[in-house]
Amino acid sequence: MKNRIHFTLALALLLANAGGCALNTELSIPEKKIPANYPDQKNAATIANINWRHYFDDPQLIRLIDTAVANNVDLQMALQRIEVARSSVKLANGTLLPKVDLSVGGGVQKFGLYTMDGAGNASTYITPGRIVPENLTDIYLGLQASWEVDVWGKLRYQRKSAISNYLSSIEGTHFVISNLVAEVAVHYNELLALDNALDIIRQTLQKQQEALEVIKVQKEAGRANELAVQQFNAQLLNTKVLETQALQQIIETENRINFLLGRYPQPIARNKEMLFQAVPEQIAAGLPSQLLANRPDVRAAEYQIEASKFDVKAAKAAFFPNFTITGALGFQAFNPEFLFQSPASLAYSLMGTLVTPLINRNALKAQFNTAQANQLTAMYNYQNTILKAYVEVANTLSNIRTLQKVHSLKEQQSRVLKKSVEASGELYKTARATYLEVLIAQQSALQANLELIEAIKRQRLSTITIYKALGGGWK
Repeated sequence: MKNRIHFTLALALLLANAGGCALNTELSIPEKKIPANYPDQKNAATIANINWRHYFDDPQLIRLIDTAVANNVDLQMALQRIEVARSSVKLANGTLLPKVDLSVGGGVQKFGLYTMDGAGNASTYITPGRIVPENLTDIYLGLQASWEVDVWGKLRYQRKSAISNYLSSIEGTHFVISNLVAEVAVHYNELLALDNALDIIRQTLQKQQEALEVIKVQKEAGRANELAVQQFNAQLLNTKVLETQALQQIIETENRINFLLGRYPQPIARNKEMLFQAVPEQIAAGLPSQLLANRPDVRAAEYQIEASKFDVKAAKAAFFPNFTITGALGFQAFNPEFLFQSPASLAYSLMGTLVTPLINRNALKAQFNTAQANQLTAMYNYQNTILKAYVEVANTLSNIRTLQKVHSLKEQQSRVLKKSVEASGELYKTARATYLEVLIAQQSALQANLELIEAIKRQRLSTITIYKALGGGWK
């Protein structure tokens, strides 16, 4: 009998080892080497290391970002995800330790007389002169313990996976902060651009109103006809439409900022002149390799790889036998008055159990294959995150250079068209230009000025985009 038990145990261990050792936990994918430099960038210095309170030099914008970081709902949810991950680490730590419970219980049981237990109890004295009661109570007070001995490291791997997921959640929160800071700054600068566009529209309205009054006077003097009056009036009405649309866009942009700040709509304090602050001609982008340390999404993806590696190893360890020790120590009696009469009422038990999977190992294989697929997915996601980050930086750097040229050209165009408006007005007064030429000059000047504001806004937004793309905004 003893030899049969030893044979069964040895066979179980042999099958478990044979199945577990055949599983590959060292996975890899083709490596994509990150470029050494960005195009036209050789400096190792990077703006990503600048705190956002120093990167943005607008006190009103800084106050808005501070409020957003304190109250934004998405950020609060990200912080709660950190708490969930932290609790998972504590849970994983707990599985490594013995589980000890205090047990208090009681019950009553009656055996049939014509049974082995009933017949035995009826003829047995539990104390001198007193047989076992027919209705037998059972009272227990003591400690119960169980401990899964982590022989193969499964529980330790699960703990390491939980720690990696926790660190990933922290980096994920940093990424939320970085996006939040950038988003508030973007909408704030859009608001400044709308304010300045509204000023241009209203200045144009005033000039168009004056031109309309002039054309009406000229009509009365016989120097212009009703068609000219209607054309000037139509242009005036079209500009009023632009004014109405700009006012609506301002309201919506203010509301978007308030939403990011976690509050209901209210006016946003700002200084519209801040839009015209000079932006740096050269952006210190650093080296592409610095993205691995500065971008929170890249770091989060890296921790996800670590977590998936430990999950694979834990899934492999599940093929090996589990060794569990259980025990109990306490007092047990049929009557409370005998409960603490040691050693007669002392009860204890100790057992070691070795369990190895034999049948339905396909479920463990499916679990292991899933863990492998998750690890490969995490590796590809890491590569994709780095590639996405590099492309984002490269595109933004190129866009910054392009916008510098666009800004310069739009400034020249605006100056030229301003002169054309003045010239067309003077020529019209001396009958050397038609009213259509005046209308075209005014419309072109308005469009050019609005496009100049748009170019300035896009240039400022590009400095925000590159700051976030390089990994700034969360420190």
